Amino acid sequence: MAGQSISTGASAAKKELVFTVRRQEPEFLLPAKLIPRVHLPLSDIDDQEGLRLHLPNIHFYDSSHFQSDRDPVKVIREALSEALVFYYPLAGRLREGRGRKLIVDCTGEVGILFIEADADVTLMQLGVPLQPPFPYLEDLLLHDDVPGSDGILGCPLLLFQVTRLTCGGFVVGYRFNHAMCDQIGIVQFLTAVGELASGKALSVPPVWERKLLSARDPPRVTCTHPEYDKLVDGGGPPLEDLVDRSFFLGAEEVEALRQLLVFPLDQFSRGYTSFDLITACIWRCRTIALGFDPDEDVRVVCAVNARNKYKPPLPTGYYGNAFAFPAALSTAGMLCKKPLGYALKLVMEAKEGVTDEYMRSMADLMVLRGRPPFTGARTFLISDLRRVGLEDIDFGWGKACYTGIAKSGTVAINLPISNFYVYGKNDKDEDGTLLLLSLPPTSMKVFEDELKRLLKYGYRILSTL
Repeated sequence: MAGQSISTGASAAKKELVFTVRRQEPEFLLPAKLIPRVHLPLSDIDDQEGLRLHLPNIHFYDSSHFQSDRDPVKVIREALSEALVFYYPLAGRLREGRGRKLIVDCTGEVGILFIEADADVTLMQLGVPLQPPFPYLEDLLLHDDVPGSDGILGCPLLLFQVTRLTCGGFVVGYRFNHAMCDQIGIVQFLTAVGELASGKALSVPPVWERKLLSARDPPRVTCTHPEYDKLVDGGGPPLEDLVDRSFFLGAEEVEALRQLLVFPLDQFSRGYTSFDLITACIWRCRTIALGFDPDEDVRVVCAVNARNKYKPPLPTGYYGNAFAFPAALSTAGMLCKKPLGYALKLVMEAKEGVTDEYMRSMADLMVLRGRPPFTGARTFLISDLRRVGLEDIDFGWGKACYTGIAKSGTVAINLPISNFYVYGKNDKDEDGTLLLLSLPPTSMKVFEDELKRLLKYGYRILSTL
């Protein structure tokens, strides 16, 4: 069957690609109009140690909808400036108050960083299909050459680079401070940029209201939160010198994994999702690849959108962090030896535990325990970006050929490695899920072999039906 091959990114052709990028000097982009001069505390869900980092996203646009009389750099620069009038906190700077509480100072005098660039390369040369990791990422999203641009306190909260390509297409690369917003929040901001670029009004006005996600008075932890346990790292190889890979899982691959489930589906109150199934499989394969001792506890931490978990739900337009990170636990031995349904059940139960009370307990825990980081020991952290709306962002040139996280493996001190699902295509132009994964080189090979083994078994069952 066509689906029996596993497609991985970073082809040799892309690795050998050499091109020149001519950048203009970075500029500070200010709101187009005067904004309120205020100091706004972040919520206690925003204000987590594990969110004090910058996330890089990248969007590739082809020339099929090219408008010759419009320059994407000029259009996006002006639309960003207009959008910052509505989203003015993103043009501010973070500082710490009492107890390391994060506060954004909004003055309208500093702004975000913007870089104009041109590259002597076509979109086709950058890769077909477009799959991360992108070996040329630092050419399309400037990183270390702007001193102080990627700190958390007193630094720009957004950095954009818009790069024109010789074919008429362009690339939008950007980094955003995760403490200010989650992926849904940054999509809301960029949707507003696209609407303003097209001469439209904002369809969803922004809502700040961070107090809705702040700790209670007095704070009280009423739920268990193993994702914040303080653990000592145990067995397995050190997670250093990582390699990044992307793995394509289309409809055929997902159906093959489904054949591995041997339990009655009526055990579950609701049907499982593709996220649940793929995550259960990847957690198991990754655990095998890292070679943990059978008696060691391992975790999978899933990012869960909690906007509709609150009672009442958060207002439309809220662009702060509103995700929970529930953890499923197992010993490595049980996870690797039991049928796949065992891992699936653990993932589903962890997600279903996210409620209004769970979120309020989590905010209270931040205050009572001094904003602890996520546990990094023996933890697989996965975020699903397939349904946050990244693929719908349109600056006036149609939808992107690839849009999403620029790389996996976002690592900060004492934090687990971040891994992601995004929409993508394989070399047959089929739609599916791309898993962006970071592992040590030896473990990555074991992971790939184990995933191939499971898929092969699933295909064998399918062939008998």
